[in-house]
Amino acid sequence: MNEKQQFEKMTTKNIEKLILSLSLPTVLSMLVTGVYNLADTFFVSKLGTSASAAVGIVFSVMTIIQTVGFTLGMGCASLASRKFGEQDNDAANKFVSTALAAAFVLGTLMTIFGQVFLDRLMKFIGATDTILPYAHDYAKYIFYGAPIMASSFVLNNALRSEGRAAFSMVALMSGGLLNIILDPIFIFTFNMGTKGAAIATLISQCVSFILLLQFFLRKKSILKISPKRISKKPSDLLLIIMTGLPSLFRQGLATVATILLNRNASVFGDAAVAGMSIVTRILMMVAGIMVGIGQGFSPVCGYNYGAKKFDRVKQSYWFTVKAGGIIMVVFAVFIGAFAPEIIRLFRDDPDVIAVGSRALRYQSLTLPLHSLVIGTNMLMQSTGKIKQATFLSCNRQGIFFIPLILILPKIFALTGVEVAQAFSDFFSFLVAIPFVIWFFKQLSKEG
Repeated sequence: MNEKQQFEKMTTKNIEKLILSLSLPTVLSMLVTGVYNLADTFFVSKLGTSASAAVGIVFSVMTIIQTVGFTLGMGCASLASRKFGEQDNDAANKFVSTALAAAFVLGTLMTIFGQVFLDRLMKFIGATDTILPYAHDYAKYIFYGAPIMASSFVLNNALRSEGRAAFSMVALMSGGLLNIILDPIFIFTFNMGTKGAAIATLISQCVSFILLLQFFLRKKSILKISPKRISKKPSDLLLIIMTGLPSLFRQGLATVATILLNRNASVFGDAAVAGMSIVTRILMMVAGIMVGIGQGFSPVCGYNYGAKKFDRVKQSYWFTVKAGGIIMVVFAVFIGAFAPEIIRLFRDDPDVIAVGSRALRYQSLTLPLHSLVIGTNMLMQSTGKIKQATFLSCNRQGIFFIPLILILPKIFALTGVEVAQAFSDFFSFLVAIPFVIWFFKQLSKEG
């Protein structure tokens, strides 16, 4: 499909079918990513409660890497999709090439920093003396993969920006399935423990990166990336970062939130850290489905906004919110009903099950609200409403969660840790509503 055909598809095809076709590969990718994140937790948990907690501690490191990748990836993808809508493909190529180079350089700097300050960093983000040995072995190899992981996020979002989500699905699912296969081999067969889980993750990330890159090198994508297309203007990189600012705040605050969650949970012992770690991974996978639907919506919104087809922007948004809401309700009911059984799959420790099942049920109550919260954030970001998108992205794990996780445990002890995220989700939902009303009033004026 050439540039003209792709433009026609994105701006004329039935909205529901278009979003579903773009969302399905992305949702499957997010599910597989979630499953192989859970696979690390599942297999490592067999080594003990402290080892299980270590996965949650090192998850903060992975969110730091994701912050860089998502910021540059979503920034260049948003710019590229709008440039495609304006039929300016050269500018789209420039933004993606520049973002990829920046991701690799920043990832390399994170590798160096992580190896130099490894143990001090692990203690800072919540590792107790009993968790530290496991966290050290796991984080060491995760840091080695930082340049590849950050770059993969850019390539993944670049493919989605042009409506080629199926390509990214193949790469991510291949790496994810490989991770699930390698985990038990490295952890148990080779007796490498948490180190083995990290090596399995590193190998799978490298495979995903190679598969993503080959789509561009074999010219299977509309986008053309090369060193020659890297912009020499600092203003272009700044524009990518500014456009990706919502992702920077969203993922950056997710990192801070995870660190604070681990630090507050560690006061109540390794079982509390392990329980909250398992819950975080489970909810991340389920919420990832909504993010996947939103990422299917995002290029449709960007293309049509750039082409000034505002009726299709509105139609695509409401379809995304409704479809996502229905799916989230189904998961919320299932998770709420079987919370103890779900936690027991990972760690058959009564204390871990008690903490995890309570937290899982609290968070399932607000899971359906993710549809409007994530959909509205994607709407603002894909249409270039950077200030609004940035503010909204700060709410769920920043403006609301950080004060809640600092205050509630002091009042309600462990229960405060368990309910903080649910309250934050509810407040984020309330705040998103007036932004939706404002946006469509502005859109009516532009039309």
